[in-house]
Amino acid sequence: MAVISQSNQFPTPVLAEERGLSEPPLLGKSLEELTEWVQAQGQPGYRGKQLYQWLYQQGARSLQDITVFPKAWRQAMEAVDLGRSALHHRVVASDGTVKYLLKLADGQIIETVGIPSAKRLTVCVSSQVGCPMACDFCATGKGGFMRNLATHEIVDQVLTVQEDFGQRVSHIVFMGMGEPLLNVTNVVAAIRCLNRDVGIGQRAMTLSTVGVPGRIRALAAEQLQVTLAVSLHASNQPQRLQLIPSAGAYPLAVLLDECREYVQITGRRVTFEYILLAGLNDQPANAAELAQHLRGFQSHVNLIPYNPISEADYQRPSEASIRNFVNELESRRIAVTVRYSRGLDENAACGQLRASQP
Repeated sequence: MAVISQSNQFPTPVLAEERGLSEPPLLGKSLEELTEWVQAQGQPGYRGKQLYQWLYQQGARSLQDITVFPKAWRQAMEAVDLGRSALHHRVVASDGTVKYLLKLADGQIIETVGIPSAKRLTVCVSSQVGCPMACDFCATGKGGFMRNLATHEIVDQVLTVQEDFGQRVSHIVFMGMGEPLLNVTNVVAAIRCLNRDVGIGQRAMTLSTVGVPGRIRALAAEQLQVTLAVSLHASNQPQRLQLIPSAGAYPLAVLLDECREYVQITGRRVTFEYILLAGLNDQPANAAELAQHLRGFQSHVNLIPYNPISEADYQRPSEASIRNFVNELESRRIAVTVRYSRGLDENAACGQLRASQP
């Protein structure tokens, strides 16, 4: 079980050399970069393409796995790190959702989730070890924050799920452990790698954030085709501050203004996530207040009935309350979907991820 330090401060990235790594792993590099690397080791350029294919299509975990390479060179390069994590624990929920605890090179543990359905395989990806945002309803936030994930540690999660299921991953959601926009450089690099090298369309990726001042604007400048999902979880600022401590530095009105700017820059709508907590934010009056905020917005609301965690005593709303909330939004012409999380019985659902073994 990973020991995670408590911190409510926005973190700064931890560089590979600061963690004692001599050079960055190969996972995350492009074909051109891998070709340059093999040539720097005295190998012909065509071995770059071989390395690229074995890394991204064959799922190689070490240079020893790449049998098309000369045996002597593989032995000489035995210490080279491809950047694959180790499987620490794996559990399967009754609905087929699989939760993985992955051990990183420095011993830290993260969670990732494979979510299969009839037509797709979705991976819920973590972007940090723990999370500094400390949302009151979220198990990850209760554990505190250790560090950002490197690009290869993000990409590895997708390759791990793909390998375990024996089928191609079709969709990715950055909704696992951590706040992606506090690790925006590595997350954007991972998105580009997963698109360019693993072959997953950006339009099949969703990045979820509770909001970090200025970072939504910075994401818009990247001109990605991913779906931005902003976690509101409240219909007014006092209520949001109760649930999300960082809302004090990023008021709801300012967050929504930046979301409007995102729509103007990218031409893409924003999805707003709203966890329904019984008796707190699930009343028709809350729905009416939320609709007022989103009037004229190119947006969609995902309602998520609360998934229980042992660290908090919030309750899941009744089906009647959920229907009333939906009806109120729809009556005000707000597009809305109720999203029931998968993997609930194995603590693999939204808001339940923690770096610990059951």
